[in-house]
Amino acid sequence: MSDAPLVSVVTPVYNGEEFLPQCIESVLAQTYQNWDFTIVNNCSTDDTLRVCLKYAANDSRIRVVSNPSFLKIIENHNRTLTYVSSQAKYCKVVFADDWLFPACIEELVAQAERHPSVGMVSSYALAGDRVLWAGLPFPSYVVDGREICRRKLAGGLDVFGTPTAQLYRADLVRRRSKFFNEQNLMADTEACLDVLQDSDFGFVHQVLSYSRPRPQSNDALAISFETRPLGGLIIFLKYGPIYLNRDEYTYYLKNRMKEYHHVLAKNVLRCRSRAFWRFHQETLSVLGLKLDRSLLAVSVGRELVRMLLRPASSATEMTGWWREAVLRLVHPRSSEVRLP
Repeated sequence: MSDAPLVSVVTPVYNGEEFLPQCIESVLAQTYQNWDFTIVNNCSTDDTLRVCLKYAANDSRIRVVSNPSFLKIIENHNRTLTYVSSQAKYCKVVFADDWLFPACIEELVAQAERHPSVGMVSSYALAGDRVLWAGLPFPSYVVDGREICRRKLAGGLDVFGTPTAQLYRADLVRRRSKFFNEQNLMADTEACLDVLQDSDFGFVHQVLSYSRPRPQSNDALAISFETRPLGGLIIFLKYGPIYLNRDEYTYYLKNRMKEYHHVLAKNVLRCRSRAFWRFHQETLSVLGLKLDRSLLAVSVGRELVRMLLRPASSATEMTGWWREAVLRLVHPRSSEVRLP
């Protein structure tokens, strides 16, 4: 182990006392032992800091940092990555309510060490009893970074996973002042597309981590404000010209816009809040775009036809939507997840 490269493990946490011990214990249980571990406490109001300090007192490899003021989710992720050790060859993010299987770091590092061209390595993850996302076709272990990004933007399967499932080369993290785009709630996917412009992608065909659903996190925001299709559009506009040729870009952009307006059409029928529409309009405006009202109207019409063809299930669906709408009117401050 003395010759093994140093891995800097980092965990951003806010009010994570319930699951943080399991996260920390999973790092301590790694078969790969040449690591240091920095936990960044984002002004937690529960016992998170006490939990962190208890473990740090028993293992000198664990360092605890407390932010002087509260940061938004992705801002805190970027702050956390500034604590990657200068001696580290690799960086491993572990979210505070996730955990790693014992061989996780060892397997990810071994893959990266076998292939120096690889800038990031990912693997499968478990969520409850379900294995998340698709991997490379077995027995593929490495693919050209630009090619995997081209497939992703052309509508291919998600092979990147979440940061808890990934390992980055630390120099690729250090050379970016902000590793994650703080304006995009799909910042983890965007970071992958950025890193893989000049490096390859590796994959370990094993379940190496556990990702816990996060009711108050970006996952919940994605559902409440439909940020995923919008975030995907933002990413496509930024990286499509890099990875796709002109004809591919034009073709897939048209499809993305149709898919995005189809999602919005459902939300017209859901009587979404003003905050929802303001979020989408303001984000599009920053991109130099605006809602295509004619395309939205066509999409609403198609959605109504679809619902008329399935009256029983549609009635149930609409009842749930309108119940949510009434709840938003009665309790506007508590009925919808707030944007960070």
